[in-house]
Amino acid sequence: MTRDQVGEELPNLAESKLTALVVDDSFVNQTIHQKLLNRLGIKNDVVTNGKEAVDVYCSGGNYDLILMDMDMPIMNGIQATKRLREMGIESKIAGVTTRANEGEKKEFMEAGLNDFQEKPLTISKLLSILHKLNFYVQT
Repeated sequence: MTRDQVGEELPNLAESKLTALVVDDSFVNQTIHQKLLNRLGIKNDVVTNGKEAVDVYCSGGNYDLILMDMDMPIMNGIQATKRLREMGIESKIAGVTTRANEGEKKEFMEAGLNDFQEKPLTISKLLSILHKLNFYVQT
């Protein structure tokens, strides 16, 4: 385990070989999400919209976890999540967005999300996602 800046013990999931795909059109959010995943030892890649996420899977890509933004050009998170589920993709998908009114959250969840978190994503929110989706590995 490593310690974060406030002294919290962080698990290192490198040995678990978890993989994640970050789907977000904001470079700042991409960077934040990648750094959080890296801190936990989770191998990750980034795409900038929902269509690219679908294309990755169409090309044979596969990830344990997808961090999906809701608001993106060229296939938003709701559309991409629906499409991935229609394709039979079983990866765990966590919606991560700044827009969280109840109607939109409900529509996003019904598209096939396994979890939903409001931005900004933090280490504790990421750990919450991993716990809820049974990815948390004590080392």
